[in-house]
Amino acid sequence: MTTKIAGSGDALETPVAAATPTEDALTRRFADFATLGDALDYAASGARGLNFHDARGNLVLPYTFAELRADALATARRLIAAGVAPRDRIALVAETGPEFAALFFGVVYAGAWPVPLPLPTSFGGRESYIEQLRVQLASCDPKMLIYPPELAQMAGEAARLVNVDGIDWSEFAMRDAPEAALPPAAPDDIAYLQYSSGSTRFPHGVVITHRALLNNLAAHAHGMQLEMQDRCISWLPWYHDMGLVGCFLSPIANQVSCDYLKTEDFARRPLAWLDMISRNPGSTISYSPTFGYDICARRISSQTRAGDRFDLSRWRLAGNGADMIRPDVMQSFVDAFADAGFKASAFLPSYGLAEATLAVSIMPPGEGIRVELVEETQLSGVAAGQDRPQRYRAIVNCGKPVRDMAVEIREEDGTPLPERAIGKVWCSGPSVMVGYFRDAEATDACLVDGWLDTGDMGYLSDGYIYIVGRAKDMIIVNGRNHWPQDIEWAVEQLPGFKAGDIAAFAITTPGGEETPAVLVQCRSSDDAERVRLRDEIRERVRSVTGMNCVIELIPPRTLPRTSSGKLSRAKARNLYLNGEIKPYDLAA
Repeated sequence: MTTKIAGSGDALETPVAAATPTEDALTRRFADFATLGDALDYAASGARGLNFHDARGNLVLPYTFAELRADALATARRLIAAGVAPRDRIALVAETGPEFAALFFGVVYAGAWPVPLPLPTSFGGRESYIEQLRVQLASCDPKMLIYPPELAQMAGEAARLVNVDGIDWSEFAMRDAPEAALPPAAPDDIAYLQYSSGSTRFPHGVVITHRALLNNLAAHAHGMQLEMQDRCISWLPWYHDMGLVGCFLSPIANQVSCDYLKTEDFARRPLAWLDMISRNPGSTISYSPTFGYDICARRISSQTRAGDRFDLSRWRLAGNGADMIRPDVMQSFVDAFADAGFKASAFLPSYGLAEATLAVSIMPPGEGIRVELVEETQLSGVAAGQDRPQRYRAIVNCGKPVRDMAVEIREEDGTPLPERAIGKVWCSGPSVMVGYFRDAEATDACLVDGWLDTGDMGYLSDGYIYIVGRAKDMIIVNGRNHWPQDIEWAVEQLPGFKAGDIAAFAITTPGGEETPAVLVQCRSSDDAERVRLRDEIRERVRSVTGMNCVIELIPPRTLPRTSSGKLSRAKARNLYLNGEIKPYDLAA
């Protein structure tokens, strides 16, 4: 294979080594290691590895686990020479590539805690990204921030604002790596901190130990019934738990070769993902949120037959998670790609969250998408009106709890509920987080006697988990997390509004798609002024989040409060959906 090297004249073509093999002679182990460093040590004794591709899906760099380990050990020595000590946090901008991979494991080998931080998005702009990094850096209090050279200006500014050393990783890689003794690691030591991709103003650093991580990675392998001939393809970002844990750390701990397309390249050319699956022999595993399948089905609809371009017949496990799974989208994908060999039984619905390291449940392979119809009033807690016809929503089966994970459905007061009763989803097992970094109050609010309140709503049926929505405030659109507090804060910055005037929450369209709604108490009685304010609010929210939200202006003193005087988003949502909160009738 060849790759083009940009220059001042014509592009040159230079040979690229073959991708790392799908199979080798190394005995497969399902993440049964004491620490993450031990897992890489073992994987490095085989021939498999990570493979990085360009925007068109062409191989640019094969990177064996042995090469990763050698680079990571050198990185660890550089970190120790720079004064990094065990338990120090090292913030890393999580660009998909060998540099981040070596830095992440170098921090682990040095006994410190890597903290993956996000890349800038296509919306929000420079100042929004600097502020997001600044807040997350202030939360994790790192020894240093290391970033790609192309982000030096923005990341460097964020580091300066919190008085943290900001280092270009190409410069860091040129430093000497003098011999140094690496500190021993134990299973209950912290492996890394994970921030939600949406944690901007109110960050929560999830603390994960080596023991918790490796337990969950082993559960992946057992739950997916991993085979020797399996190979992974991924475009998921490494700062999100599904990309970091599921598609970067799991392939290493379970000795699986993986091929990567950068997230931004997928966003520009989503069908390059399917091209990679088609032309890489042994490509059997790939995960995506619902929106990834949706955009591919839409892109192919106006083109020639999928079978003329793609071969998806080897795709054994088409994982789906990270947002609410929409059966209509999954069916559209099957319809679009069946003639390319894609099988509906390949779909692998799953459910998880960073607070449980990643996986809570996985569908047994081969069972595909299974749906139950649930009456809408059961989902929202809103009483059905006398003249309101019954409406049903399709709820997707998210599989069975992974190995060592227990799941219960509980009432608000913690009382366990019987099968098929909708309530809050709680889980318990060795892979549940230690807590939130330096946030005892938030930790105590969701961890009780070893059980994690996931903040999600669901029910159990015959051992399977059905997720019906979120009880917690998180809004997830197109696989990206948004805290409602961030949306509310954005509106509060506009003249005339204050804290408590705004409530943001998610609503579900009849098609099952999640959309943010923002209720804003408005004191103006002038219709023209109300229209202006609504449009200003919509533009402000879009500039901060990249989302077009439903904006509703409502009378003052309309938003409900808890007994302690706090805004109740859940009650506001129910009152809005039930028609008890009546927005002003404004012109479109």
